[in-house]
Amino acid sequence: MIAIIDYGIGNLRSVQKAMEFLGFDARITDNKQHLINASHIVLPGVGAFADAADCFEKSGMKETMLNEVNKGKPLMGICLGMQLLFNKSRENGEHDGLGFIPGVVAPFEVQNLKVPHMGWNNLVARDNALFDRSEDKYVYFVHSYHASGVPNEYIIAEADYGYRFTAAVCKDNIFGLQFHPEKSGDTGLDMLRRFGGLK
Repeated sequence: MIAIIDYGIGNLRSVQKAMEFLGFDARITDNKQHLINASHIVLPGVGAFADAADCFEKSGMKETMLNEVNKGKPLMGICLGMQLLFNKSRENGEHDGLGFIPGVVAPFEVQNLKVPHMGWNNLVARDNALFDRSEDKYVYFVHSYHASGVPNEYIIAEADYGYRFTAAVCKDNIFGLQFHPEKSGDTGLDMLRRFGGLK
């Protein structure tokens, strides 16, 4: 079972529908026992970093998720869920993240481009468990902030929006996607399929 964490932030149903389309048992849950029983965990999120971090803390799910991920259970953070994986965010002040992957979430600083970065963009990918670099991959983004200062060893994809930025990360059993795989057509579905198949 794939547990999609419900902590009051995020478009949960679209992720669940995509997973179910692929044949996985995917459940939106705020139940700690479901996280313990799950084979995989998805941490979604939209909105402001500080609000999400606060809601996640108050949900009571954070400690259970940390314990399960530290045991080796696969975790995927999507959009704001990816941003929560890093050390800190500078969105409306400085706020602590989960600290799974080194890095700081910072605003886009671009000229002559609209923020948020919204729409389809091409990934410059490296081979990894979720996708390979053998072909162009266009995926759907909606974000105003991105991870910076991420060690190169954890970056599995980048994209360009005024400059190159980190679009996906991986550290052991932890994956982060700044884009929305559930809104990225067959390319995104293939990533979700691969994630659901991880042991």
